[in-house]
Amino acid sequence: MATAKRLHDTSGSERETVDSVVESGDAEITDRSKENNYNSIQIVKSEIKSEARTNKSPDSMKGLTIPKIFLVDDNKMTNVTHVDGICMDERLKQKVIKGKDIIEKWRIIRDILMISLAFMVHFTAFIGTSHLQSSVNAAEGLGTRALMTIYVGLSVSAIFLPVLLIKWLGCKWTLVVSQVAYMPYIGAQMYAKFYTLIPTALLVGLGGGPLWCSQSVYIKRVAETYAERVGLPPATILARFFGIFFMLYQTSEVWGNLISSSVFSAGKSQEDNNNINITDVLETCGYNFCPGSEATGKNPNLERPANEKIYTVASIYLACMVLASLIIIFGVTSLKRYNKEGTAIGTEVSGFRLMVVTFKLLRDPRLLLLIPLTTWMGVEQVFRGADYTSGYVSCSWGISNIGYVLICYGVTNSAASFSTGYLVKLTGRLFMVLSAALIQIGITVTLYVWTPDPANSSVTFFVISGLWGVTDAVWLVQMNALYGTLFPGNEAAAYCNFRTWKSMGFIVAYAYSPSLCANVKLHIIITMLIFGTIGFCIVEWLSRRRRRGK
Repeated sequence: MATAKRLHDTSGSERETVDSVVESGDAEITDRSKENNYNSIQIVKSEIKSEARTNKSPDSMKGLTIPKIFLVDDNKMTNVTHVDGICMDERLKQKVIKGKDIIEKWRIIRDILMISLAFMVHFTAFIGTSHLQSSVNAAEGLGTRALMTIYVGLSVSAIFLPVLLIKWLGCKWTLVVSQVAYMPYIGAQMYAKFYTLIPTALLVGLGGGPLWCSQSVYIKRVAETYAERVGLPPATILARFFGIFFMLYQTSEVWGNLISSSVFSAGKSQEDNNNINITDVLETCGYNFCPGSEATGKNPNLERPANEKIYTVASIYLACMVLASLIIIFGVTSLKRYNKEGTAIGTEVSGFRLMVVTFKLLRDPRLLLLIPLTTWMGVEQVFRGADYTSGYVSCSWGISNIGYVLICYGVTNSAASFSTGYLVKLTGRLFMVLSAALIQIGITVTLYVWTPDPANSSVTFFVISGLWGVTDAVWLVQMNALYGTLFPGNEAAAYCNFRTWKSMGFIVAYAYSPSLCANVKLHIIITMLIFGTIGFCIVEWLSRRRRRGK
């Protein structure tokens, strides 16, 4: 049985260090518990000395001894020390426990920040690369076909791989392995051919399912641990943690686009555009943009940048991905520390059995009602990342300005991701989602009627991009939190459903992207949004009725 020991300082001096004393056969103390005890006891001793100085005269301080406590078991403390007749046993025990809670809460916050930072750096590279595919690798639709391949792989891997890898490697190392799977695709940008981009894009898709599923499960589990320590509902902490995560994650839009635009615009002057017939260009842009048409092919704004600049951008992005993996390795704590590794995915199954669990969830009407909005999220992001960038920005203003316009998206998206996790407590989830839907409808109507002309309405590019960032933040944070709380005990299958149906939206949108004009795509987006929002409202009504029934 673990025991606790104490020693008195016979010299009467104040001791400010804790020695590690473990007698043979008496107790075994792990490195982790020794570290926690040391830090916790320093907090306790500091508080005791502060109270003693406050309540005692300088003369009586001479006889004060500060006990050395060697805590082996968090729930047992057998030593009793008296200071002027006051029993210190229970007092110290409570202070030690309080100190350990403070340390663990800060460790959890650090883990959330580290995993968010790693995703920010990693997706600085991937998002920056993705936004350029429909413009830089536009020949024969190679770029959009590669992106479609990514989401084909993602829809498969989201079902078959996450549970298997998480059980085998744990959440932390699943994150690392999945990040490495993205790197060959970035390297392939230096020699963009069908046989280099398509296989590496498939590898990205296979890594994407475990990456996002393990990230969601990790945040869900540490949010539960944090909620236990602070006494708040897990759903509140989960929404807050997802808000922090997406606040940092979405700044990848800023850094990735800043890198690409800075490199591509270097050495480019306004004189390069003097001979462009702006009237002819604008007739084929915006609402009238049709990928692959003859008029589009003659647009000088859509010319591929020099290979040297592409090599530079790809090298920077590859270095970002390596750095992101190192952040996870050295900065993120394993769930084993929180006694959550075994429960992280323990209730789930893998492979075909997970697919069965996934389809079983489809019997829940709430999941069926969320599918339209979840799929729409993929379709909408394809339009922003492929059609808005190429059909509105590149077509009328040039490839080098894509990044600058999307930086505005990244800034507002990051700010909104952070704030929505807190505002939802005041407004409720339904109000926030309905507000985002109204703003999104306004953006879509604007894209119907607006002719993109950088000479006369350049501000409009940034306003649309900024508002889009706000709405996407609401979808990401609230939908992630909703899937995590609707299906308790089946989180992995729920998140895999979320990724699978969102991937289906990406696949379908990338499949028709090279063949349809922008006006048709806008009709699809607004129709799906309306039906998806109605389904979400019904889910909220059903959930509230269930809660009242309990």
